[in-house]
Amino acid sequence: MSKNIVIIGTGYVGLVTGACFAKVGNTITFVDIDKEKIDMINKGVVPFYEPGLDNLLSSYRGKINATVDYKVIKDNDITFVCVGTPSKDDGSIDLIHVKQAVENIGGILKEINRWHHVVIKSTVLPGTTEKILLPILEKKSGKNATMDFGLSMNPEFLREGTAVYDFLNADRIVIGANDERSADELVNLYKSFSLKIFKTSITTAEMIKYASNAFLATKISFVNEIGNMCKKLGIDAYEVADGMGLDKRIGRAFLDSGIGWGGSCFPKDLDALISWAKMIGEEHRIISSVVEVNKRQPLKMIDLLKKHVPNLNGKTIGVLGLAFKPNTDDIRGSRAVPVVNQLLKEKAVVKAFDPKAMENFKKMFLQIKYCSSAEEALDSDAVLVLTKWEEFKKLDFTGKIVIDGRRLLEAKKTARIYEGVCW
Repeated sequence: MSKNIVIIGTGYVGLVTGACFAKVGNTITFVDIDKEKIDMINKGVVPFYEPGLDNLLSSYRGKINATVDYKVIKDNDITFVCVGTPSKDDGSIDLIHVKQAVENIGGILKEINRWHHVVIKSTVLPGTTEKILLPILEKKSGKNATMDFGLSMNPEFLREGTAVYDFLNADRIVIGANDERSADELVNLYKSFSLKIFKTSITTAEMIKYASNAFLATKISFVNEIGNMCKKLGIDAYEVADGMGLDKRIGRAFLDSGIGWGGSCFPKDLDALISWAKMIGEEHRIISSVVEVNKRQPLKMIDLLKKHVPNLNGKTIGVLGLAFKPNTDDIRGSRAVPVVNQLLKEKAVVKAFDPKAMENFKKMFLQIKYCSSAEEALDSDAVLVLTKWEEFKKLDFTGKIVIDGRRLLEAKKTARIYEGVCW
């Protein structure tokens, strides 16, 4: 049976969640404090770049509405909280947005005379939903959880650039609930997608999210350390990873060595986990090492570059790729940020191109030249490949010095000098 669903927050998680639920017949109302975003969504326009999301939003406009008014919760069955949980300066999680959302929801629950289900999809540390958010809901609503309203944790495992596909073809749906009614409602909601469902407690669901991201980041940092060793030995780290991946206990996924991980999730989630571990008095040696390896890895490109261009002062360096990964315009955690910073410290002239992320990158770096095409960026003393966009594979690197951080082997075929970070 279809549901009337409210989605609080219109970022990657919120918009993808709502659009995919609309695809299977549910009616969706998005709520956000950003009026400009709301107006765009009501016109069927996605406020950021995410492949396939624009098609979903336009195809199911009849099932989708957007507003700044939390009062729409009164007329709906389920409310998903999908707001951001950024990092504070010390790395700890900032709950300001999720607390505000829950306070607003609690105020509306006070006026509802029927059971309503609140689902936390925002990434929060273990214990947050029950120890912080639940008391806020009960205080603001004057009602009791389980008896008067449901409360669940339903973490997301979406990858930017493939988020729509990931939602529709998820490895698993994790449902954290401490009462059967809440758990059953979410199970029924997800039945339309025919996905594997894993039911557990609220706190366990919170921990599954953090543990998953920490492990994936660990695989990347581990293979980057192995890759650095392989580089010294003249071994291709990707061939090593292929051999490792044949072992079912290891698997091949997330064993691509290069210049490290970025994005909106891994950096903040690992920082939050480390900060939380300190707070509860537990060791975090592995996770801290994972972060440190990742911080150093992109600067390997500068070391390799200086083998061929020892003095960067006044040299023009072309940068291909600014987004943290292909098929997104997101620069959060992008490995291009520390690389460009270091190039500027060395007084190089930076020419950059990215198919989608240049406007976002300009907000951080106004002092570099942004090219109208990838070919323009190639007209440089050396070229760095920082994001593996498909269109870069078609470029002619003849006569160029190329330092490759993302294994764009097409560049190796024509470049005068080619250096891969880990191969």
